[in-house]
Amino acid sequence: MSMKALPLKYFKEINNWDTVIFIYNAALKEIGTKIDILNDEFQHRHRYNPIEHVKSRLKKPESIVKKLKAHGYDTTIENMVRYVNDIAGIRITCSFTSDIYRIAEMLANQSDLKVIAIKDYIQAPKESGYRSYHMIVAIPIFLSDSVIDTKVEIQIRTVAQDFWATLEHKINYKFEGNAPQYIKEELQECAEMVWHLDERMLRLNEAISQIVESEGEDIS
Repeated sequence: MSMKALPLKYFKEINNWDTVIFIYNAALKEIGTKIDILNDEFQHRHRYNPIEHVKSRLKKPESIVKKLKAHGYDTTIENMVRYVNDIAGIRITCSFTSDIYRIAEMLANQSDLKVIAIKDYIQAPKESGYRSYHMIVAIPIFLSDSVIDTKVEIQIRTVAQDFWATLEHKINYKFEGNAPQYIKEELQECAEMVWHLDERMLRLNEAISQIVESEGEDIS
C-alpha cells in the first residue's frame, strides 16, 4: 500500500492529545537523528565538530494554551497545530557564528525537510539584545498508514548567545516579562559584549587555522 503525504491540516482529524504529542515527539527524533548524522559526517570529512550541544523539548500544554489565548485563538488542537510553530523545538549550540549558518545550510539542503520560515536574529537582533537563528521546518513522519508533515522549530546559536538567552529567560520568568529598566539595560549591554566576544573568538579561530594550514598541519 502506497502512503500519501498528508498536509498539516490532517491534524484536524486528530483529537487526542496523546496522539499529537506522539507525532511531535517523533518529529524531534527525526530531526535529532539528522543532526547527529550531519555532525558525524562533518567530523569525518573535516576533522571538526561544528555542534557543541543539542537539546530538544516539547512545549507544555499550559504554554500552548497561553500562546493561543494571547493571539485570540480558541484552544483547539487544530489551532494549536496551525498557529503554534514551536510545539516541538530543538536548540543547537555551536562554537562560532560561522557555524550557525553552516549548520542552517546543511539542514536546509535535506531533501525531505521543507523550510517554512526563517528569522535571523543574528543579523537583526531583538530590542532586548537577543541573538539566535530560527528555522521553522516541516518533516514527514511516516506512520503505518500515512505520512504527516510536522512542524519543528530549530534554534541555532553560539554557546555565548545561549548563556545570555538562558539568563534572559530566567529574568523574564521571574518578573513575568516586566523586569526593572536597569536590568533590561544591563542585559542589552551584556548582549553587545557577547556579540563582540563571538566576533573576536571567530577571528582568533580563523587566524589559528591559517597558521596551521600554512604549516601543513591539521587540527580538530
